[in-house]
Amino acid sequence: MSEVVKKPGKIIIPSDQVYLQELDEFLEETLRNFSMAEGDIADVAISVTELVNNAIVHGNASDPDKMVDVEMILKDSSVEITVTDEGDGIDLSDIPDPLSDENILKETGRGIFIVRSLMDEVDITAGKDGGTVVRLVKKFDPVK
Repeated sequence: MSEVVKKPGKIIIPSDQVYLQELDEFLEETLRNFSMAEGDIADVAISVTELVNNAIVHGNASDPDKMVDVEMILKDSSVEITVTDEGDGIDLSDIPDPLSDENILKETGRGIFIVRSLMDEVDITAGKDGGTVVRLVKKFDPVK
C-alpha cells in the first residue's frame, strides 16, 4: 500500500477512506495558515473531503494503489484547490439531479450539489493522463 505524501499546500493519499481524517487535519491546518475564517475553512474542508471521498470510491474504485492528489494555492483573497484522481474519468451527465422528484428522498447523490453551494467556482474536467480533476475556488476576507 502506498503512503501519504505531504508537501506545503499539497497532500497525496492512497484511495482508502481511513485517510480522510488525516486529510481533514491537513486541510484545516493549511487553511488556517492562509488566515481564513473558521466558516470559510469549514466550507472548504466539507467540500474537499466530499470530493476526495468521491475520488476514492467512484474515481479510483477504492484501489489502494491509486492515489488522490489535493493541492491548495493561495491567490490574493482566494484559495484554489484541485482534487485529482487516477480513475477512468467522469461523465457529468451520469450525475443525477438531487432535486428531481425521483431523487429527492434518496440519502446519497448530493455531494457535487453541496460542493457547488459552498464554493465560489467548481470546474470538473478530465485529467490529461486520465482520471478526473476538480478545481475549486473559495474567495475569502483574510482574518487579521
